[in-house]
Amino acid sequence: MRQRVLQWVNTPVLMEAMARYEQGRLPKSMMLWVEQLLEIKSNKNSSILRN
Repeated sequence: MRQRVLQWVNTPVLMEAMARYEQGRLPKSMMLWVEQLLEIKSNKNSSILRN
């Protein structure tokens, strides 16, 4: 089992990153960071933010 490293994330920064992720406006490195942090698989049809 892979050991997880805890990291502190500023909530407003994460929310902005999530919004830009859904809009497709993140650089690849940030997109991968969001996917890894939230443990999601890259899927253009799914939504990580709920209205």
